[in-house]
Amino acid sequence: MIETLKNAFRNKDIRKKMLFTLLLLLLFRVGCYIPVPGLVRSQFESAITGNDFLQLMSGITGSALQNGTLFALGIGPYINASIIVQLLTVGIPRLERWSKEGEEGRMKIAKLTRVITIILAVVQSVGIIVMFGNNENAISASLFFGQTWLAGICMTIIYTAGAMLVMWIGERITEYGVGNGISLIIFVGIISTAGITLVNKFEQVFDGDVEQLFNIGLFLVLCVVLFFAIVYVDLAERRIPVQYAKQVRGTKMYGGQSSVIPMKITGGGVMPLIFSFAIISFPSMIMSLVPSWSGALQWWSENFSNGTVWYILVLSVLIFAFSFFYAQIQFNPEDVSRSIQQNGGFIQGIRPGKPTAQYLNKINKRITLFGAIFLTVLAFVPSIAFAWAGQDLVNVFSTTGILIVVEVALEFDKQLQSQIMMKNYKGFLK
Repeated sequence: MIETLKNAFRNKDIRKKMLFTLLLLLLFRVGCYIPVPGLVRSQFESAITGNDFLQLMSGITGSALQNGTLFALGIGPYINASIIVQLLTVGIPRLERWSKEGEEGRMKIAKLTRVITIILAVVQSVGIIVMFGNNENAISASLFFGQTWLAGICMTIIYTAGAMLVMWIGERITEYGVGNGISLIIFVGIISTAGITLVNKFEQVFDGDVEQLFNIGLFLVLCVVLFFAIVYVDLAERRIPVQYAKQVRGTKMYGGQSSVIPMKITGGGVMPLIFSFAIISFPSMIMSLVPSWSGALQWWSENFSNGTVWYILVLSVLIFAFSFFYAQIQFNPEDVSRSIQQNGGFIQGIRPGKPTAQYLNKINKRITLFGAIFLTVLAFVPSIAFAWAGQDLVNVFSTTGILIVVEVALEFDKQLQSQIMMKNYKGFLK
């Protein structure tokens, strides 16, 4: 990774793209500290602390949600909109046609995603304001002529505009920078949250609490071990060899080559975890919006809070379900089998056509099962491991945060290597 960065900075064009990316990411971090008028930060922060899903979203936004700043919604509405469009593409024929129309279809899908992003940003803004508006001390209407409803409208507009600005920053990074802008924004948010917590711990060390130095060291060691395990599994894949038959056309012979079908263990990436955490935390967020449901909220908190038996069981079932769901979306055995047969290929010992599809489907299910078990175990390991280094370090890296950091770092490294290779090829041709 370090060698890749050195080679990238030696190239003028790639260096400009990297500096442009860093500039936009810095703009994002600045927006995470711009306060929103009418919001009492202390009340906002205390209310989020008790909600697991809001804490997860706050970590992704670099604590912007916890502080109630301009980018409090972060890139969340855009991610949710992208997921919704992706799921609708499977079931709606028009969207499926758009996905196969090349650049024109991609632009139509992008426009639809932006519209859904605006709708979700407005809904989430209203939900947050209503949830915290139940507390009279959470919203200050002194700047809005004493009218709480006017303060709520202005805050909704500001939060929606902030979410759209974050989306614009992510798209510009993807188009003119290096890597996927949306992923990099999430990456920076998670790293920023972890960095702020560690800086606070070092301040305690400088104040004379030397015992915290041991906790920091143990935390860093555990991070290295977890990152190594995740990288090891994330890069693992099952390679199915494919042999292509020789074809004689005129006086030339084509084919006769061998290839492989790579099947990743964690094909769904971090999405099964994000969906699972979101669904299990969604009821508590809805109940907190309705004051009359305080009894149901208390029952839910007692039985489905983090660490309870029902929480572990339901979360495990959800992770398994979404792992297989995403595996089916991303890898279609029938399409792969058809493509192999059309190009004159075959898997040794397996007949082309339906037997090949059945064989690929069986391998895919076995790999997905192992990946689901890995994600389920990983969902509970960080909170248990980091608790050894101190209770206040448990939420520095969530399970989802660790997976996102690893995958984005690996993808960024691959993007840099491909751009460096492309520049080298151009230089060779010149």
